[in-house]
This record gives sequence, C-alpha cells and structure tokens, in this order.
Amino acid sequence: MPNLSFPSSLESISCSRLEEIRSKGHEMVRSAHELSKWVGLSDFVFEQGLKHPKWLEAANERKEELLDYSEALKPALAEVRDERQLWSCIRQFRNRHMLSIACLDLINQQDIETSLKAVSDLSDALILQTYHWLYQHLCDKYGAPVGENGPLSMMILGMGKLGGRELNFSSDIDLIFLYPEQGILTGGRKEREYSWFFTKLAQSLINALDQITADGRVFRVDMRLRPYGESGPLVMHFDAFENYLQEQGRDWERFAMVKARVLNEPCSYRDEVESLLRPFIYRKYLDFSSIEALRRMKNLITQEVRRRRLTNNIKLGAGGIREAEFIVQSLQLINGGKQASLRKKGLLESLAEIQRLKLMPSADCDNLRESYLFLRKVEHCLQQFADQQTQTLPDIELGQDRLAYVMSFESYPLFLRELEMKMACVNKLFGELIGEEEPEPESEISAELESLWLLDLEDEEAISVLQAYVSNEELEALWQAVKHFKQDAKSRVHLGRGKDILDKLMPQVFCHLFQQYQLLNEQEGLSCASLFERICLVMKSIIRRTAYLELMHVNQGVTLQLIKLCYASAWIAEQIAKFPMLLDELLNPQSLYHTLERHEYDDELRLSLLRVPSDDDEQQMEALRQFKLGQQLKVAAADVTGVLPVMRVSDHLTYLAEAILAQVVEDAWHQMVAKYGTPAGADLVDKAFGVIAYGKLGGIELGYGSDLDLVFVYQLEPNAFTDGEKSVENRTFYIKLAQRILHLFNTRTHSSLLYEVDMRLRPAGNSGLLVCHANTYAEYLQQEAWTWEHQALARSRVVYGDKNITNTLSDIRREILTTERESETLINDVVSMRQKMREHLSQDKPGTFDIKQGEGGLVDIEFLVQFWVLQHANKYPDICRWSDNVRILESLSQQKLISEQEADLLTEAYLAYRHKGHKLTLAGESLHVFDDELEQWRSPVAQLWKRTLRIGS
Repeated sequence: MPNLSFPSSLESISCSRLEEIRSKGHEMVRSAHELSKWVGLSDFVFEQGLKHPKWLEAANERKEELLDYSEALKPALAEVRDERQLWSCIRQFRNRHMLSIACLDLINQQDIETSLKAVSDLSDALILQTYHWLYQHLCDKYGAPVGENGPLSMMILGMGKLGGRELNFSSDIDLIFLYPEQGILTGGRKEREYSWFFTKLAQSLINALDQITADGRVFRVDMRLRPYGESGPLVMHFDAFENYLQEQGRDWERFAMVKARVLNEPCSYRDEVESLLRPFIYRKYLDFSSIEALRRMKNLITQEVRRRRLTNNIKLGAGGIREAEFIVQSLQLINGGKQASLRKKGLLESLAEIQRLKLMPSADCDNLRESYLFLRKVEHCLQQFADQQTQTLPDIELGQDRLAYVMSFESYPLFLRELEMKMACVNKLFGELIGEEEPEPESEISAELESLWLLDLEDEEAISVLQAYVSNEELEALWQAVKHFKQDAKSRVHLGRGKDILDKLMPQVFCHLFQQYQLLNEQEGLSCASLFERICLVMKSIIRRTAYLELMHVNQGVTLQLIKLCYASAWIAEQIAKFPMLLDELLNPQSLYHTLERHEYDDELRLSLLRVPSDDDEQQMEALRQFKLGQQLKVAAADVTGVLPVMRVSDHLTYLAEAILAQVVEDAWHQMVAKYGTPAGADLVDKAFGVIAYGKLGGIELGYGSDLDLVFVYQLEPNAFTDGEKSVENRTFYIKLAQRILHLFNTRTHSSLLYEVDMRLRPAGNSGLLVCHANTYAEYLQQEAWTWEHQALARSRVVYGDKNITNTLSDIRREILTTERESETLINDVVSMRQKMREHLSQDKPGTFDIKQGEGGLVDIEFLVQFWVLQHANKYPDICRWSDNVRILESLSQQKLISEQEADLLTEAYLAYRHKGHKLTLAGESLHVFDDELEQWRSPVAQLWKRTLRIGS
C-alpha cells in the first residue's frame, strides 16, 4: 500500500473498537496499529474479532493463499455429530477465513486476483465438504444411491463468478444440481427413488449454507438459474438437463453457462456434465447472433437500473462489471466454437486468450483487464466493510473514507475520478462491441434552483421546486426560511458586485444544501429548515463582505464544508457567524479535519505570530485569538465527524490552551522585562515563575468554552530588585507580570477575549495577591486551606514553569495530598461542600437531569475521586501521580482501594457525561437532558456516592 495516512474520520472508530475488544478481557499481542486499521475499516472484521479475538490475532499470518481449505476443514467436520454442529462448524470456518482474507485485503497485503481465488477456493471447500458430510449422513440413514459403476454423486454446478473462480467477498452463489442415473434406494426402511434422495440432499445443503444462525450464514444460495427457474425441480437428471438445453435453452442462459463449472472432484460424471454443456454454449461456426442477444440483455439491465433507481452501481451501471463480463463472454461465444482455447471459465484467463488470439487490440485487452480488476477490487472492498452483498458506492463519509483508503487514494474524490476513468474505458469498449451510442447526460438541477433565488416565486411555485428535495412535512418551514432570508438580503444588499456574487452563490448553496442534507440526514436529525437557518446565520454575517462571498463562490468546497459543519453543530455555526475569518479554515478539508500533534501547537502558533509585527501588541493579541479560534474549529470539526473521541477532544483543547498560555506568559514576560528589567536571580530560561492549572485544564479535561483556573507562583527573593532603569521589587515585578498575563487573556479584540481566567483558587481567593511566593503557597495549603481546596489540588498540575519551580510545586502538591486525615472529618467536609454546591449551582428542573451538578452527575464523580485521594494518598502516594479523573480511578483500582467494577462504572459514566456535554455544547444547548436519558449511570453513581460517604446510614 502506498504510504497513505489513515483517514482521520476512522481513527476514533478504530481506537474505540480495539479498546472494546480489549475491554472484554482480550489481550492482543499483535500491532495495535494494524489491528485498529482492520476493525476500523470493516464492521465485519470488528464483529468477528469481538467474538473471536484469536482469529484476529492470526489474521496477519498471511498464509491464506497457501491454505488447502478442504484439508483444513476435514478434521473439524470429522468431529461433527449432527446437522446443528455442522451448521456451526462451517459458519465459524467461513467467518474465520473470510476475516483473514479481509484483513489481508484491507491493508493491501494481497492483490485482488489472489483474493478472488482465495474466496473461490474457500467457497468450493465449504460447499463440497458440507455436501460430502450430508451425503454420508443421508446414506447412513436412507441407504446410498448406486449406479452401474458404484455410488452415485450429485453434481454441483457453480455458476457466475463462483464458476469462474472469481467470487466476490459477500456474494450469493448460483448453483444447479444434477444427478446421473435413476434408481431406487434399498438401504432404508422403505424404498425411495434416487430423485427423492438427491432432492433431500440438495435441500439439506441449501439449508446448511443459507440459513441464518447466531454465526450468520455461509452463503446466500440462489437456485434461480436452474432449468425452468423456481418452477423447475431442485435437482435434475442428466437426460432431462440435456433435453432442456437443446429444446428450451435461451440466449441469456448461454451467457450464464459460459462460466458454469462442476465443483465436484474429477470423475466420469463431471466429464459428462461438461460434455452436455459444451454444444449448447459454443456453436461450430462464428456466432454473431450473440451480439444481438447481448444488446437485448443490456437494454433489460438498463431498464432495471432506471426502474430501481440504482445509482453509483459499479456492477450494473454504465461501464460496470457486468459490461466487462459481457465483452469477454461475447467474444467467447462468437469464437469459442472454433477456438477451443477460449472455452475457459474465468474472465481473466479468457481475456488473456482473447489477447493471444488477437480478437481485440492488445491495448484494449490491457485496459479492460486493468479496469476490471479495479472494479472487482472496489466491489470486494464494499462487501468487506460489512459482509453485505452490495455494488453501490457509499453515500456517507465514513464509507467513502474507507473505500478511498483501501483503494490507495488520498481522498474519495480522487478515487471517484479514477473510477470514472475505468468505467468510461469499459463502457467505450462495450459500446464499440455492440455499436451502442453513449447516452446523453442528464440535465442539471441548477436552473430551477436559480429561479428559487432570483425570481419572486409565488408560494405554490416555490414549494413545487422544493418538493424535489425535501419531504412534504418540511416544505412550508423551509420555504419560509428561504423567503425570510431573501427579504433580509434584499434590504441589506442592493446593487453592485456584492449582489452579483450573492446571486451566483445562493443557487450553489441550495444545490449543496439539498445534496448534503439527503446524505447527512439518513438518521433522525436536523430539519432542512433548521439547517438552512444555521447557514443563514453565517450568510447574514458576511452578506456585506464581498471578499467572503467571493471566497464561497469561487471555492465551492467551502460551502460544502460549511453545510456539513452547520448540520453537525449549532455552536460551530455560531462561531463562524461571529468570526467569518474561520471560513478560510474550510478551504482545505484535509487540513480542516486534521488535528495537530501536541508539540505542533507550539510550532504552528509561533509561525502564526511571525506574520505579525512583534511590537504591535494589538495585532499580536488578535493573532493569538484567531489561532485559538481556528484550531478550536478544527478540533470541533474532528469531534462532530467522529474523528476524535471525547478524551482526545479534551486532550487537543488542553494542548491548545497550554500552547497559548505559554505564549502569553512569554509575551508578558518580555513586555515586563522591557519596562522593569529582569528580576534578581532570574533569566530568560529560568524565570522562577510557574503556573498551576486547576479544574478542567488541570485535569486535562478542557471543553469548548471552558475557562482556565490558574494560580501564579514565583520562588525568588521577594525583596530583591529587578535590574532595569525603572527597578521594582521582585514581588512587584511578578504581580505586574500576573496583571499583564490577565490583560492579554481578558482584553476583547475583534475576535473576542482569549480565555476567561479564574484566579479564585489562589491562596486567600479573591482577597489574595494575584501571585504568591512558593513558600507562601505551601504554608497556605498546610495551615489555612479548607478541605475543598485540598480536593481541588488533586486535580491540579504545573502547566508552565522551568524544571526547578515545577519540581518545587509538584513536591508541595504531593506533600499536601499525602497528609494523613481523620476519616470522619474528611467525610463531613466533603459532604458539606457538595451540598453547598448543589444548593447554589444545581439547575435541576422537573423531568430533567443536570449533567454537571445533578445527583449522580459529573461533580459527584469528581468529589468521589478527590475524597479517595485525600483518604488514601498517605498510604498509597502513587494515586496522586495523575491529575485527571480517569487515570486516578485506574490507579485507585490498581491499588485495590476501589473495586474494578466501581472504577469501570465511574469511568464509563464520567466519559459518557463528558461526551454528552460536548454534544450539547456543540448543539448550542445547556447541560440538561431528560431525566431518564443517562439513568444507566446516574443511579449507580448516586448509590455509590451515598454508600461511600455513608449518607443515610
């Protein structure tokens, strides 16, 4: 596989799925990177891997092409005692090896030809070995059918791709059953005709392969290609089969029989069947009548595609797999009567012979082969994603990203471009063969959408236009939204370039809106009117800003991304409306959904600031805000598209805040040094200044719109002086430094403030100094701090500072947290503080649950974690190593201070609450849900809270 990066849209799915497998207690020793790819790319691989992790472990042994499936299956079938066990055995065998084939294919460890052969060989083995087991089972029960030369076998004809040994991954199998001789069974309790025995055998085989159990099915079995179709006998005698071919066989059946292959092991009966087929398929003369038959079949297929509205179908569409097959089969039928070498089953081997015989130009053969293999690879991929029989291209982003990646393309549009070229090639060759003109392209929808914007349509006229795009229930609301925006636009934009661009842009917006709405709203979601109103929020903010209108008009991808993001999040729509410069971030979708590595935030911020004059404080502050908004949008985009799980969202928001905080401190430091000089004992590297983060930043759990809980500390001699012309005491310098930091954060520019900064957790709270000495900080925590301040300390960490002050502050934290505490006093303090918070902050309303402050909510979990840290850290100091709740819970469980079940409950609940909180924030809603929505976590958490803190006992 080319060195492609794994699609960001699949990362969170892959990681969460691999984690789910591991959460079941399965230890995976293989590369997590490789395993996560498999489970992220294929629902089938994930589901099978979840049930059978050992299969997943063995999947990358890469020996499928060397395996004799029949020999591998025989020992397992030898242990089978009844049909129930048989069904289970063959399904598990099928799933295990299909998983292996899929894993090899998904990371391109085998070519498509090898994969097709592997699937075909596996199918042959499953069909034949199941047949042999059932045959013996029925013989034991009813006696064996015997002919002149010994036991009689039922001949199994594999049709289509199974016959050609080019079976796709999740295919039905077309079979025809034949038996050679008539006779009477004599081994059972009563006499029965051979036809009864073979019909019973065929029924048992179909059921064994086709019936769905807990393990799924082996194959969908299609018997409709047998003589007389569904009205014909399930099994036919050789003579009857021959008579049918001679007397009633139709042209399309000749095409079908080209690939017919007897699956049974070599025997005289197999040769006899092939001798029956040969004269029916191949005529002794050049048979150009097949071309007319081909035209008729093609017309029928085209009508079927149109009737069933099969769009993006790589099998039946123009230039699809079926046309490629028709090309080769036609040349086989025309020439196969005289050229025995053309009587092959597989398309590829037949095409090679066509090329050798120069029945097609060599270049055309090469192009057809390449296009066919490309299409078969696409088909294989589509079916491997969910083990479903489909040839339709995905219409959702997840499926598109999967397909583009497995097909080795950097993006889905690039894949589509190549696919279109391949299908155009096949269609051209097909048209040349049958003399068919290419159909005219369908008319586009832009004209009526232009009228929707440019003309003053009556309500009925407008609704008739909209009917083609939305459901009847949405028509009125959508038209009212469109009409109101048109009226608003007319009042704000009159003549000139801006109006001209808007008139060109809005039909594009409508076009993308309706296309994307149909794709995005397959599940219950936002109404089209609500989506349009969110888009209008942005449009109104830029309606007089021609540059942004032009940006959207010239770069339609911006409009497309805007629609997707507005659909996903009201918060994002509001952000873009407030800060239209964010539209620039939509220019490059790959960049938009790509989040930075931790260290890259510092690098990117530095590059952003290099474009701004260093002595222009106002522009520097604006650049900081724009950087924050842009990166925050990228995180949100990755969040709403499922690229990032909740913990990774918080990680990235935390990385962003830390990078900005470091830059703000650096800027403030340089500004203060320029004014007052450097404090005595400090230098550019060792500022003797540290920033402690509490709360969400301290816990690496930052959310959208979170404020920063900070405490500033220094550790130089307070009474020493700076070395500047305007010298001040060190303590004064650090106070002014803190003031400057807050100014840089809190000043409102065009792009708002940078972050809300909360300093109330500093010693003495709002009455204390903005910055304190490290000794003062330690003394306060030891002698004056309340229990709740020690609780908050459990969720704190140093986020800025040199090594010396970082070590000092970390030691202070550890010393305070590991102080021995009296249990009853601790319980009373924790319960009392929680009750005060609930009384003052909880906003529970009847029928709703406050995710943060409600009983059994986020804060209850945080208080429990903090209580356990303060209770046990004296004897188990390792539990205060981390500042985030998830890892603290893990540490508590590892030390056996809480049960594994309790840790799992609180972790799952905490992540579920945070995930829901992120979603509500992005939807522009408060942190309230219906009373029963999170009940599966709320009640158990509340019970654990009461039990742990002895409430009610």
